[in-house]
Amino acid sequence: MTETTIRRVLLVALALAAALPAQIVQQLHVRIPMRDGVQLSANIFRPAFNGRWPALLARTPYGKGTALSLNYRSYVDHGYVVVVQDVRGRGESDGVFRPLHQETLDGEDTLNWIGRQAWCTGKIGMIGGSYLGIAQWQAALGNSPYLKAIAPSVAGFDDYFDRFYSRGGAMKLGHRLVWLSENLRVPGYPRLDISRYMWHLPLRTSDRSAAGRTIDFYQNSLNHPSYDAFWRSVSTREQLARVHVPVFTSAGWFDNYAQSDLEAFEVLRRLGRHAYIVVGPWPHSFTDHLPVSFGPQSVARLRTLQFEWFDHWLKGQGSLSDWPAARIFTMGDNEWRHEESWPPAEARIHELFLGGAGKANSFLGDGVLVTHHEHRHESDHYLYDPRKPVPTRGGAICCNPRLLPPGPMDQRPVEQRRDVLVYTSVPLDSDLDVTGNVRVTLWVSTTARDTDFTAKLVDLAPGGSALGVTDGILRLRYRGGLGRPALATPGQIYPIAIDAGVTSTVFRAGHRIRLEISSSNFPRFDRNPNTGRAIAEETELRTASQTVYHGGAYPSALILPVIPRTGTSALLRHGSGLELRHRVP
Repeated sequence: MTETTIRRVLLVALALAAALPAQIVQQLHVRIPMRDGVQLSANIFRPAFNGRWPALLARTPYGKGTALSLNYRSYVDHGYVVVVQDVRGRGESDGVFRPLHQETLDGEDTLNWIGRQAWCTGKIGMIGGSYLGIAQWQAALGNSPYLKAIAPSVAGFDDYFDRFYSRGGAMKLGHRLVWLSENLRVPGYPRLDISRYMWHLPLRTSDRSAAGRTIDFYQNSLNHPSYDAFWRSVSTREQLARVHVPVFTSAGWFDNYAQSDLEAFEVLRRLGRHAYIVVGPWPHSFTDHLPVSFGPQSVARLRTLQFEWFDHWLKGQGSLSDWPAARIFTMGDNEWRHEESWPPAEARIHELFLGGAGKANSFLGDGVLVTHHEHRHESDHYLYDPRKPVPTRGGAICCNPRLLPPGPMDQRPVEQRRDVLVYTSVPLDSDLDVTGNVRVTLWVSTTARDTDFTAKLVDLAPGGSALGVTDGILRLRYRGGLGRPALATPGQIYPIAIDAGVTSTVFRAGHRIRLEISSSNFPRFDRNPNTGRAIAEETELRTASQTVYHGGAYPSALILPVIPRTGTSALLRHGSGLELRHRVP
């Protein structure tokens, strides 16, 4: 959440407070004790009518303010007490802000305090998105008997994968530094242009560039670039079996947290928990605009669904028997679909192989995607210079749309570069429904001891735009796993797998499927300096010569999860590049 957004919300809240009707009782800056003696500050808003009420708790690092916001007012009107609390070390709460470690115990202590109040029925839910959603997951790991349901939005459930590093081990530099700059700047430290701190080297001191001070949890993230015991100890993902409360998650395809939100849903369903999810064509803030419209039907009744959710679990009202486990918006069709699992059980894995005569550089090259694996092998080459990285254009990005615009942006400006390999299919003769996790397997070599490879799925319209669908990155030292870094031998050929994210989109008949391969996506991800040394300390940048192999012994491929449609295989063009062979995932 940006400072501008926070100020706008607070102004609205103050205006509402001036007209706050008498039927709402407010208690401001209530001190709630934690087990270690630290006191956290909370605002409490409750119906004035005599009686006991279920409560909804929101725990925020962005300032609880001094009034009931428009967002929370509707819950009080609906018969809930709303408690908005500054987390430890933020706002008017005491203590030191340690976001990786504090929210489980503090959440549990706060829930226990609320549950014992005379105005509470002893049944509590939690609400809020982003950090407020992360705080819900952490509180759910506690054992408070009062917590009955949570509704995290755009939150994810693992700090390594969601807030600091990608699934391929590259740091989410843009996400981290913008957040530090907007929320943790030293008072009086100037707000710098994004380019001033994004390009800063070494990364070890980029927190000082962005926020004017050294930030301990950022430093800890640099100390642990691999997914190790440090990250596992603070991960909800690693402890998800301890979450027993019902969970209703909302997520957006163009948000940084979507993949983790879906993964949490998938695991909880396998564990037999009450888990439900809605995923729409939205960025991190569902009210922000995207460069492409998906129609009025893309708006979900989230508040109505949340009322139904909490009324059921906290008031014993209504039934969720007609709720689908997953409400998924499919882009292209621009329709909602109902699923009982993720990925959908009917999904089938299809491979499109990289082909061409070895000159796939830019959209003017000869790179193709074909359904048959070519017998003769070829290779495509490009230079990756970290001083001139491929710029980020859209995608599933958090959290400031002004500085890092999210969404399905036109990729033609980056496809003009020779350090971007472009592989394109023939036009589809029928719609192709891609719903699930997109992956790319490549055979690669490099002249560096360590480097990055990126992959981006693109929807190429007839004679028009090349809209990004989803993307990913792999740091080569993590080709054997995020917990097993190993430098590369220059010139040696390695098979690698790139997790390119999640989507539900239909490639329309007449459109082409396109895959971009390169070595940077900056500043969404940090630049690999290509030296093989510790990246956090590096100031030297080297150019690397990259090779991607395909055909023969090197079946490099784009791997798509496809939902079969009536007559799909007959509609695909037989023998000309789109008769997709498939297997069950």
